[in-house]
Order: sequence, then C-alpha cells, then structure tokens
Amino acid sequence: MSNKASDNLHRLVKSMTKPEKRYFKVFSSRHIIGDSNNYQVLFDAIDKQVEYDEAKLIKKFKDKTFTSRFSIAKNRLYAALLKSLDSFHSNSSIDAQLQRQLHAIEILYHKSLYDQCLKLLHSARKIAVKHEKYTFQLELDRWEKRILEKDNYESLSNANTLNKMLESDTKLTTTLQAYNELWHIKSRIFSQLFKQGKVRNAEELSQLKSIIDDAAGKMEGKMVGGENTYMLNHIRSAYHFAQGDYEACYPYLIDNLKLMDKKSYLFQEEPNAYISVLTNAIYVGMRLGKWNEALKNNEKLRQLPQKLSLNQSEDVELRLFSLSKSTELTLYAQSGDFEKGLALIPEIEDGLSKYGDKLSSVRRAHFYFNIAVIHFGAEQYHEALKWINQLLNNVEIDKTRDIHCMAQILNMVIHLELGNKSLLPYALRSTQRFLETRKKSYKFEEVFLNFINETLKKRQDKPMLTLYEELVLALEEIRSDNYERTVFEYFDFLAWAKSKVNGKKYRELIAA
Repeated sequence: MSNKASDNLHRLVKSMTKPEKRYFKVFSSRHIIGDSNNYQVLFDAIDKQVEYDEAKLIKKFKDKTFTSRFSIAKNRLYAALLKSLDSFHSNSSIDAQLQRQLHAIEILYHKSLYDQCLKLLHSARKIAVKHEKYTFQLELDRWEKRILEKDNYESLSNANTLNKMLESDTKLTTTLQAYNELWHIKSRIFSQLFKQGKVRNAEELSQLKSIIDDAAGKMEGKMVGGENTYMLNHIRSAYHFAQGDYEACYPYLIDNLKLMDKKSYLFQEEPNAYISVLTNAIYVGMRLGKWNEALKNNEKLRQLPQKLSLNQSEDVELRLFSLSKSTELTLYAQSGDFEKGLALIPEIEDGLSKYGDKLSSVRRAHFYFNIAVIHFGAEQYHEALKWINQLLNNVEIDKTRDIHCMAQILNMVIHLELGNKSLLPYALRSTQRFLETRKKSYKFEEVFLNFINETLKKRQDKPMLTLYEELVLALEEIRSDNYERTVFEYFDFLAWAKSKVNGKKYRELIAA
C-alpha cells in the first residue's frame, strides 16, 4: 500500500473559484460549530500551496490538536467543502433544483404534511416533464404511489388513475431503456473510432455495420424524447463519418443542430453535446466545401456560452478549448491558411499548458499533429519535427493508433525536407515495427515505406525525381480507394509529392 499522502483535498481547493471560496468562509462560520476556525486556517494554508506538501502543513500547525489526526481533519474539511459547494450551486441546474425538491417532498411526507407534499410533487413534475428528466419523473411517481398507499387509497379519485400511472411508468422505463441501449451502441462505435481511426478495410466496415444494424433493431418502436432522437442521429452521423462518407453524415449533424435549437433547454446543462455537434458540423461542412455553412457554425460555437446562458466552469472552458480550437486548427492546416494557424498556436499552447493533463490522448495527439502540419506548411521544419516528436514520445500508442501511424510517416517526410537522410533508416525501422505490432497492412503505408526504402538505396537506379513521380501515381490510385483516402485528411501526402515533382511549394498545391 502506498504511503504517499493523498492530494484530493488540495485539488478540490485549487479547483474552486473565488466566489466559491468566499462562500465557504461564510458557510463555515455559520454552519460549522467549534472547528470552523480550524477549517478556515487549514483551508487557507492548503490554498496557498502550489504543490501539495503535507509534511509542511503538519509542521506549520504542530501546535494545533487536529494535526495528531490529520487524515481525519482533511476528510472533514473535504466533506465541509462539498456541503458548501452543494449549497452554493443549489439552483445551478435543473437536476440540482429537482434533487432539492425531492428532498423537500421526503421531509414533508415524514411530517405527514401530505397535501403540501403533493402540491410540491406536482410542481416538480411539471419541471421534470418539460426538461425530459425521466429518472426524476420515475422518482416523483414513486412518491405519489406512497402518498396513495398511506391512507389505503382513500384519495384515489378514479379507478383509471392506476392504469394511467402504469402507462406512464412503462413509457418512462422504455425511454430510459432505449437511452441506455443507444449510449452503449454509441460508445462501441466511438471507442473503435478513437482507437483505430476511420474504416480502412472491409472487415472494419463489417464490424461497424453490425453495430448500426443492432441499433436499428433495438430502437424500433422505442423512440421517445429529444435526447434519444439526438443519440440516434449522433450514432448514424458517426457511422457515415467513420467511412468518410460526409455526404451521408452531414444531414444527421444538421438534424441534431435543428433539434438542439428547437429544444435548447434540454442541452443547456449538457453543453458538451452541443459543442461536439457544432464542431463536427464545421469539420464535415469544410470537407464538403460548404465553407459558408462552416463559418456560420463556427460563429455559433463562439456564441454558445451566451446562447445557452452557460456558467463558465472549467469543464465548459476545457471542452470549448479542446473542440473549438482543435477544429479551427484543422481548418487552417487542411485549407493551407498556415499564417492563421501560426497565429493560433500561442493560444493553443496556453490551453495545453492549462488543460494538458485533463485532455484525452486522442485530443492531445490531434493538437500536436496539426501544429506540426501548420509549421510544415510554413516551412518551419524544425518546429514541425519538435511537435511530431511530442506526439510520438508522449502520447499512448494504444489509445491513438491511427494518428500515431500518420505521425510516424510525417516524421519521415520532415526528415526528408531537413535532409536528415542519416536518420531515415531509424525512423523507417521504427515505423515498420509499429505496423507489425498493429498487425494490419494498408496500401498507403506499403507504398510510402517502399518509397523511403528506394530513397535509402546506396546505388540509386532511379533519380529522386522519378521516385517522386512514381509516388504521385501510386498515391493518386490510393486516393480513389474509399478505404484508403482518409489518410489524406491527416496530411495531404499527394500534394507534398506533387510539390517535389512540380518544383512548387507544398502550401501552393494545398491552396489550389
């Protein structure tokens, strides 16, 4: 068992905003008897520590009795902070409001104030129904049943009431079952998509199609509620996205945007869903050449906090940074607008410094890769190499296999541009070993590795220009293959090869 002191309390304190900290001072003075001063001095001391150091705290408070049982003092302060935060955020969301009303209903029931209990129950149900809070509706139904039972059903005004209650419960449980099944199906698709990237062969497509067929079968006759409609559109858009079929993907994204605009109150507390759909619509619209729509959606993304009246929390800030900045950077990398990309990089570096350990491996990998592409397009090859090495050395391979492979190949392209021919054999062997562990062979990787092999031969049978011309022909064939063309969304390897044949800059061919 580890003897290292837990830093959970320190991380909780450091996560608190200034208003939350001020509220805790007032809360502790009013609600904590006897130990309030100890709570506050310990809280202040922990708040001042940049890195948690328990030994320093114990030394600082050696004259205080609570240091003899310091772990208990920490646990009590932690619990007090959670109570304070609960009170501070008591009306911050519909869920929080309904939770407090449920507790009030329980209190009124146990005081035998059944008429007041029922009145509050009906008020809470209106809110729960409006916002499609199905689990709360079921809990409210449970309390209504208890009120009916308490006087042997004397208050039952109509025999049909019981049938209506059963009908309501059945509808709610069916809706919740549909949501759970849809969530499971969505997660199966996205776990495959995040780890392996887009579909690259018939076997992967078959696996994906079986998941979608499973969804269609399970959802027949169960579609109730805006959230489930959103989830089904989400699944279908992801299915077509994974194949690179953006024409089929885009309508489902637009349908979800319309749904979210129509029922914005459903997503006010789940802004991550809105952010995801908007960023996906921007990216897919860009791939389809729908630049005006992509720009309009990008403006929607910027205005989202005001539109949904979002409270600025770290979670919202993190999501807005990771998705909106990643999408914007990809837009510049793939459109050849490298100057705007370079201007955006300092802001992204600040975000990576602030949120780096909270970003997923996939999101960090995409940031590193696209920053490298921006520097490459601006002919800043040493900077491009730095960011590719950041990806290759600091991001888990198993969680980012597809983009890791593209990074290995872009790494070799950068070395070619820098004239680092002596480093290419090592990079080639590293890539070959990686592909062997992946146990999957694609045409693109084979073509590119063969090209690198040819460039490394001591006795050149062909001049470099001829090798580049052959590479262009091979890549043009690959680009017409539905399973292989997705690699060019990471980096336009064909445009790069053509730049070598035509004597033009990579950025000129991208812009064209």
